Amino acid sequence: MYQIKRNLNNIVQLQECSFSELGFREREHLQEWIAKNPDVLGEDLLILQKEFNGFSQTNERLDLLALDKEGSLVIIENKLDDTGRDVVWQSLKYVSYCSTLSTSQIVKIFQDYLDGSSSGVSAKTTILDFLETEDDESLVLNRKDQRIILVANNFRKEVTSTVLWLRDHDIQVQCFRAKPFSLDDDIFLQVEQIIPVPEISEFIVDIREKDKEDKGKSAVVAQTEADLLDFWKMVKARLKERQINYFDNVKAQPRWYLGFNKGRGRFGMVIGRNALRVELYFNNDADKQLFDAMDQFSSELNSAFNNELEWQRLDEKKASRIKFELSKAELEKFGNWDEPESIKSRVEWFSIEIERFYETMFPYWEKAQRSK
Repeated sequence: MYQIKRNLNNIVQLQECSFSELGFREREHLQEWIAKNPDVLGEDLLILQKEFNGFSQTNERLDLLALDKEGSLVIIENKLDDTGRDVVWQSLKYVSYCSTLSTSQIVKIFQDYLDGSSSGVSAKTTILDFLETEDDESLVLNRKDQRIILVANNFRKEVTSTVLWLRDHDIQVQCFRAKPFSLDDDIFLQVEQIIPVPEISEFIVDIREKDKEDKGKSAVVAQTEADLLDFWKMVKARLKERQINYFDNVKAQPRWYLGFNKGRGRFGMVIGRNALRVELYFNNDADKQLFDAMDQFSSELNSAFNNELEWQRLDEKKASRIKFELSKAELEKFGNWDEPESIKSRVEWFSIEIERFYETMFPYWEKAQRSK
């Protein structure tokens, strides 16, 4: 790794080091860095607990327990300069322990973690915000197989060989190499995924699907993930027919929303508990700078939408949003979800309103970003 020296029009090589020679430790440092910045692992993850040891009849504890955007559990194991020989076996044990965790248990585990920091934040609310849904009644976590992420400076061949075999058998394991570098008094950290190679994983289609029954809960909007996937595919097809290209590069997913990012905001279509909505969503707006930057244009925007926009500053949350929603009463006129004409009506509503919302909102969003 090199540092670019603009003033000299040159590059300077950084010295690769080990964590131990720099005085860093696994739990106090590497684990804390990942807990505070889980996005270094290449995706949005919600850290649920550190040093989790809530397994009956064993004193073992996993390093970090996280949740991904699909509501699946992610077991993160950190090893400082060397993985050792048993890290895979250790992780598989933790996965087996976590496979039985229910939604309520996961919420409690996370609430204990939040309470430990005296944040006063609701675990369920935070999880719903993270998953970008308001449907707490049908919240089901840990439905799919759990995932493993291994982080270390050096991976032994017996570890990588085992990981590759597990991946060939549909066990979701990823390996990230964490390398510290130094230059004079400055220290740098590089975290890169080595298994699977990112460039290859982008082209791998996961054809394995496991459907577990959601006991005691009913899906309010769609009964299966396949229904959601089919619905968004129909929406994308209708948008294409209308020559609206916002979502051309957005893959339909079995989620309650479909969206794309513009700067630090996301334009999206969302299936709520009792309504459909289009929105401009700010996922990371704790100081409300993004929301306030748009609020200066509220008069013009409200006028364009006949004062039907909802401005949700959400002061108690990290997120904020501006939305236009189809009311529950209007939605009921569409009929039930299992009726083809009803589905068609919803598809048409999204295709019309996301265009109107985006074309009206985006010019102001551009101005707001420049004003910050």
